[in-house]
Amino acid sequence: MTKIPSKSEILSWISENPTKTAKRDIAKAFGIKGAARIDLKRVLKELQDDGKLAKRRNSYRDAEELPPVAVLEITGPDADGDLFARPLEWQGKGPEPVVLMMLRASDPALGAGDRILGRLTVDATESHSHTARMIRRIGANPLRVLGVFRAGSEGGRIVPIDKGADKEWSVPAGAAGGAKDGELVEAEQAGPKGRMGLPKARIVARLGDPSAPRAVSLIAIHQHGIPDHFPDEVVADADSAKPAQQGKRTDLRHLPLITIDPSDARDHDDACYVARDGDGFVIWVAIADVAHYVRPASALDREARKRGNSTYFPDRVVPMLPDRLSGDLCSLHEGVERPCLAVAIKIDAGGHKTGHEFHRGLMKSVASLSYEDVQDGMDGRPNAKVAPLMDDIIRPLYEAHEALNKAREFRQPLELDLPERKIVLDDDGKVRSVNFKDRLDAHRLIEEFMVLANVCAAETLIAKKSPLLFRVHEEPSADKMDALRDVVQASGLVLAKGQVLKTAHLNRLLRQAAETEQAELVNMATLRSMTQAYYNPENFGHFGLALQAYAHFTSPIRRYADLIVHRALITAHGWGDDGLTPWDIEHLADTGKIISDTERRSMMAERDTTDRYLAAFLSDRIGAEMSGRISGIAKFGVFVRLDETGADAMIPIRTLGAEYFHYDAESQTLMGADSGRIISLGQRVTVKLAEAAPVTGGLIVELLTLAGEDVPKGPSRGRGKPPRRKVSASRKKAAKTARKVKRKRL
Repeated sequence: MTKIPSKSEILSWISENPTKTAKRDIAKAFGIKGAARIDLKRVLKELQDDGKLAKRRNSYRDAEELPPVAVLEITGPDADGDLFARPLEWQGKGPEPVVLMMLRASDPALGAGDRILGRLTVDATESHSHTARMIRRIGANPLRVLGVFRAGSEGGRIVPIDKGADKEWSVPAGAAGGAKDGELVEAEQAGPKGRMGLPKARIVARLGDPSAPRAVSLIAIHQHGIPDHFPDEVVADADSAKPAQQGKRTDLRHLPLITIDPSDARDHDDACYVARDGDGFVIWVAIADVAHYVRPASALDREARKRGNSTYFPDRVVPMLPDRLSGDLCSLHEGVERPCLAVAIKIDAGGHKTGHEFHRGLMKSVASLSYEDVQDGMDGRPNAKVAPLMDDIIRPLYEAHEALNKAREFRQPLELDLPERKIVLDDDGKVRSVNFKDRLDAHRLIEEFMVLANVCAAETLIAKKSPLLFRVHEEPSADKMDALRDVVQASGLVLAKGQVLKTAHLNRLLRQAAETEQAELVNMATLRSMTQAYYNPENFGHFGLALQAYAHFTSPIRRYADLIVHRALITAHGWGDDGLTPWDIEHLADTGKIISDTERRSMMAERDTTDRYLAAFLSDRIGAEMSGRISGIAKFGVFVRLDETGADAMIPIRTLGAEYFHYDAESQTLMGADSGRIISLGQRVTVKLAEAAPVTGGLIVELLTLAGEDVPKGPSRGRGKPPRRKVSASRKKAAKTARKVKRKRL
């Protein structure tokens, strides 16, 4: 009778022969043949169930050891530039091994998320447990999904939280990573997508209760890959920073500079002061000198460049810089000496700039005020802090702003009127109210001063032939303008064609719409027609502001682009060795691309968070009737912007009634095939809230009235062959024109 080896003998063999771990190799080593292989299979299965062995295809290995060849995911370099990876199929109970990559000169460049097949060698040190040589690259980042885990008898499934995701993912047994039913999880695709059945996923992170109030922003942070943890070396860099001394800086402490920010501002990176100068003014704008603390090529600098900008949520901020800098040393707090880059801007009575001069200085803010404090003071209700500042500090600010408004009227920047929502949370993180922010003259004043300072920075660096990152906003494409004209015409307004487009033309349109029911629709459509602004070392102008050259200079605490402009000014003026480096200059285009992408990432995360908070706010009002206006039309349904909260809700096309609705992309309408009812942009509607999903941010409503008329109810006909449809007026005109052209050619 063949003797079956003990479990310890099998484990010893596998440990000593890591390249011969197939069942046939083990059987051959112990002389097991015939029916005895069944007993060997049973023992191997018991070792696997006990967690002592891990099965990988047809081979076995010690669950607490890595195989000699494994699939690795690159996790990124450390502060010293060494590249590390993690094994994707680790099933041990101990800490996940850390693998140091030993790259050859011929190996391709690898970045975080890349997957490779690597040959491993045990090499235990403080920083890693193994080293690896690359065999070959096997693909880019796997598809990832964020969702709610639903446990099953064998594994479970993941319900995605993305509004646009309609397919669930299956989680095989052993791939749940310990997740519990109802938990929010992050998972990645496991294996290729098949044609049949649900895609398979492996859970890689457990994020807790998705219904917890403060989980909303965490979901957005995780979903969009926003770094929210500073590496130790970055925190150490920030903690070691010391307050700046005057040195060769210009002493600006005599200037009564003040900061004006939102009442809940987390940092103060700009201050201003206006001195009357004959018929004109000298406007001082002082900005935190972040470049003094964030030196090129430092750990702080690398992390700031990677983050690109701070990201703001109703309950938290994910800062670009650690709090030691963003909330302390760089922040222009009241009564504290702070280093700054300041510009003195001379303007005449008509608001035209007649000159400017930059300084690297040391300042002391005399007051930190809110927009509301300053506006109340100008409206005759100054509080105790504002009252002493009114005559010498606050009134001159408004006088200079009034002069700048004259020049602004001549320049004609785009004047969109889009109310901004403000979500107010209670102490438990739940939505207490959703309001629209007041647009005060104090807001406009600071914005105009900052625009002027940014223009000065761009002009100075151009004059000194210094490389920099411009803030670029190109004019809209012809296709987008045609789409805007369709909306405008449907609203009974006019946007002339056949002329060189200027912001003045769009402002004329917005003024036409201002006194009509279509005002919000036209403003939204105009915004959608604009291109996305971005950062670039080449200057293509700023269409929206109607400026030939523009650069971001005024917010270096929260934007990396501004830090680059500060460094360029430091180098151009010879103010120190912490200016723009050759590496910065060589990689300007790459930096512009990175921070343009991170800016969009933050915008999407902030928008998704707002949607989820709004859905949570409305979730206890299911069945309530609400008024709104149609803001978008698609083949699958109608989008409605609700008046009370500004939330966007959807009416699925299947709920619109018993008839078939024909979608006309050209006129952006839906038309009932039987009734001829037209659903178009801008129409007033009354809807009933049917669904509110806080996890996804989705709102579904039912249409009750359209343009003041009741809408008949009824089940949808489905998606069979549509009945004959009326041809829209625009298509009739196009067909008629085509026939005329054809006759002429004949």
